[in-house]
Amino acid sequence: MSKKLIWYSLISIIMISFTTWIFITLYESEEPIRTADTVTNFALKTAPSGSDSQYNIELTMNEEGNFHIETSVIIRNISKDSWSELVFYFIPNMFTENTSLDLNRSLEVPSTVNLHKVTLNGEQADYNLDKDTLTVSLSKKLEPGNDIKVDFTYDFTLPEEGLRFTKNNENYYLAQFYPMVATYRDHQWNKEDYRFRGETYHTAFSDFKVKYEVPDGYTVASSSDSDQYPGPSNNTFEVNHVKEMFIAILYQPKVIQKMEEDITIRVVGFEENEDLYKEISEVASDALRYFQKNIGPYPFTQLDIIVDELGMEYPGIVTANSVYGSGPVNPNALKNMVVHEIAHQWFYGVISNDPYNDAWLDEGFANFATGLYNLSGSNQEVPYETMNKQLEDLEPLPVNLPLDEYDRNMSSYVYGKSSTMLWKLFEQNDGIKGAEKFLKTYYDHYKYKEVDTEEFVRFSKHYFDLEDDSFFREWFLLE
Repeated sequence: MSKKLIWYSLISIIMISFTTWIFITLYESEEPIRTADTVTNFALKTAPSGSDSQYNIELTMNEEGNFHIETSVIIRNISKDSWSELVFYFIPNMFTENTSLDLNRSLEVPSTVNLHKVTLNGEQADYNLDKDTLTVSLSKKLEPGNDIKVDFTYDFTLPEEGLRFTKNNENYYLAQFYPMVATYRDHQWNKEDYRFRGETYHTAFSDFKVKYEVPDGYTVASSSDSDQYPGPSNNTFEVNHVKEMFIAILYQPKVIQKMEEDITIRVVGFEENEDLYKEISEVASDALRYFQKNIGPYPFTQLDIIVDELGMEYPGIVTANSVYGSGPVNPNALKNMVVHEIAHQWFYGVISNDPYNDAWLDEGFANFATGLYNLSGSNQEVPYETMNKQLEDLEPLPVNLPLDEYDRNMSSYVYGKSSTMLWKLFEQNDGIKGAEKFLKTYYDHYKYKEVDTEEFVRFSKHYFDLEDDSFFREWFLLE
């Protein structure tokens, strides 16, 4: 994910580059470590999504960068409640002139959004759009187990210097560009207010069919396994069981391609920097091999790495070049950022969590997995004392607060303190080898499910035979 990698600059000895992280070795312990076979009697308590969705998106872009979108969503109510409304994230509206000014975020070139029509099962529907919350009223309640089809017709242009949904030079990054069905739990739609720091949208695993038409000279890179270079100006593809759909429309990019077993790795850039792109492809290949061996299978046959824009993960594709409020990072930090975003393919892409209320579960784990990768071949000793000293400089806040309860130092907890405490969890439990076994077991149990903090604690206590929550209360707010 990330722009939030400001944590790298705060705890540079841990995350800023390969050289600073290569200070660590295996901590030897005689304590027995559990495997997947020894936790088969553990009953999972994962978070319900409440909604199940299938999207059909038709996208057309003209020479001027104007987009016309027609999106159909078939939504099934898999909760126990009857619904009188549907709630969607509609994030393109956050970058329009009026909305961005209301949030004190002035954009020199804002987006434009025109929502022309919303229908329910073919009938015109009443709806309300307030910032990024799109609420569609139901004339008849949707009972549990039933489906409804919602159609949207709209046009937009992208902002410049937006956030993920943005235009950069002649390249168009369509992140969260469609109405995204929110999750439903605890008898209500789980929709929080949009924030410009962190990921404030949360969706269930869904299926997508996409049809696009773009001007000649552009290449599409997306969450699809079937993207080509040079790409066709019109195409269709399907992607199933993913958290979201991302599409980048790129003008005459430079592409370095590498195979890692049966996975195609493509590094996409826009500068005359072929040597760096090749180095990134090598790092990506090595990290992908390590994560597959020590966590679980990568869920796609293609991985795209776009060396542009803020660091961010999407299913099957990542962007990496800069962090919040800064220009491009140096090559070593860039490579480390790429590994972090690749780690998100497991922690977010396969094991889901609510990134507003439990952001640490993907960011902290991605940081931790990045550290494991960088440290696994080292002969040095884990700098636990340095980690402890860095924690002393932080206020004693939990790592699992909702995003709106942190100030600007949010990354220090969600990224930094959480990954450090994960290290401490294995200080007395076989170090790196113990961590690798734990991650594989964790993945085996929670792939394509949603975890929250309480479930992580419950699982960890069972895995390590811990009698109480005392260790976890050092870093979590628990009920």
